[in-house]
Amino acid sequence: MRLIFQGIVFFLFINILQAQTSKTLYLWPNKVPNESQQKHAPIQTENTRGNVTRITDITNPALLVFEPKKSKKLGVGIIVCPGGGYSILAINKEGTEIAEWLSELGYTAFVLQYRVPKNQLGALNDLQRALKMVRYKAASYGLHPEKIGTLGFSAGGSLCARASTQFAVDSYTKIDAIDEMSSKPNFSMLLYPAYLDKGKNKSITPELTMSKEVPPFFIFGTADDKYGNSSFVFAQELRNHKIPVELHVLAKGGHGYGMRKGNIAAETWPKLAEIWLQSTLKTIAKN
Repeated sequence: MRLIFQGIVFFLFINILQAQTSKTLYLWPNKVPNESQQKHAPIQTENTRGNVTRITDITNPALLVFEPKKSKKLGVGIIVCPGGGYSILAINKEGTEIAEWLSELGYTAFVLQYRVPKNQLGALNDLQRALKMVRYKAASYGLHPEKIGTLGFSAGGSLCARASTQFAVDSYTKIDAIDEMSSKPNFSMLLYPAYLDKGKNKSITPELTMSKEVPPFFIFGTADDKYGNSSFVFAQELRNHKIPVELHVLAKGGHGYGMRKGNIAAETWPKLAEIWLQSTLKTIAKN
């Protein structure tokens, strides 16, 4: 009975989202790689603490599309990856609210519902596929195929870092023409990222391998975040490999603040990110 109720609540939530978005794109036409369950709607959890909508049990990964007004459209696509410890997705606080802000700035935003819980390989499959799909459909959304980036929070930041350093190898077997596209982000933005310091003595996570092809990064965090070391370790590794990186660290702000008012970190990073995006996209255009 509880499962049915949760399903109904999530159905209503999705209907509200679809009223705000132009389309929902499902990533996998048939079987979902590295997934044992049948496709079904995600489940909204009973925990709504902090006015956060948390969803889990995702078996049919999708992109929620937020398009800007035509007069504002910049031809840039950004895939937003909510956080939630690879267990849930904070789908409003670190997903749809961010997408609405990006679309107001002129960016076409895609909120990724990647697989949770406890399926990090599946999550990487989903983001790689999402990057390829957005690039494949770039013309239909008025996007430049070499101006497709990622923005992730907490575990979503971890996922963006993984996709931004592992694009040379597909994490799943190709299934169609979409998979002929590149899964490399052209830029990546990490907000209070987690799990990037899982190496020995809290060094960089071994799977995050650097090369000259790794895209530029914007990283924002706070010194009082229990996952804050991830920002320092990853930024240092990027710097060591001469990969462009802009790192901002505030003294306070904690973790999981999204961009809601009342938290100094939440009120600070959006403007810094906006300036960084404008500068970075100019550099990409020149290249």
